[in-house]
Amino acid sequence: MPIISEPLHATDWVDPDAVSRPVVIYGFVAERFNDIELPPHSHAKGQFILVQGGALTCEVDAGLWIVPPRSAIWIPGGMRHAVRMSGMLEGYNAFVNPALGLGLPPVCCTVSATPLLRELITRGARLPPLYEEGGVNSRLLAVLIDEMAAAKVEDLRLPMPAAPALRRLADAMLANPADRAPLATWAKRAGLSERTLARRIADETGLSFGRWRQRLSIMLAVQWLADGTPIQHVAANLGYESVPSFVTMFRKTLGMAPGRYMAERFG
Repeated sequence: MPIISEPLHATDWVDPDAVSRPVVIYGFVAERFNDIELPPHSHAKGQFILVQGGALTCEVDAGLWIVPPRSAIWIPGGMRHAVRMSGMLEGYNAFVNPALGLGLPPVCCTVSATPLLRELITRGARLPPLYEEGGVNSRLLAVLIDEMAAAKVEDLRLPMPAAPALRRLADAMLANPADRAPLATWAKRAGLSERTLARRIADETGLSFGRWRQRLSIMLAVQWLADGTPIQHVAANLGYESVPSFVTMFRKTLGMAPGRYMAERFG
């Protein structure tokens, strides 16, 4: 398939559901995708988005998924999702016929991509749109699907509140994660009492306010570290006064220091 270097109005874009092949792969490059948002939509085929570099977030089923470099998100066919791309983004989109994706997860999830998986999807993107079936191409894509199904699942989902006032609060925290204001301050900004905000956040996300903000910090930290951001900058961007305090939070949450975590999953 062609390498997409423009937003989805590009002349070389073809709806993957309209291509009569079980697997359709598009590559996309970074420079022209800064701050692009795709509104909620769905595909009949399942969608596997591999991010090689840059920042991609995907909102699916009342949750925000952050996809770090060398990771991917799997979205089952028919599931509505919205995508936001920013920074120097590059990667691949593989659309899979549901009949071939029986070994893939039935729910949306993020996964870490092995070097083999990344090479297979890169090879697959070089195939013509109507590649010949039944031979080496089909074997290549069968191995790709096996690698997609075997990929290690990463818990990088942030449950998002649905109520407008709470969603505005969540969006503000996402836009400025360095703001470490306490619950009382955020409640005042939302026009709610502290107790009401705490209860409503827990009801809508299943997490306490503190745990929700901690999950947000971890997800952004993983994304930034995987993209090569120095740990000092990550800690500062998340509002931590020192690197050791950030590392302590990271270790308590994920069970290991940032360096080891990144080496095991994205090395």
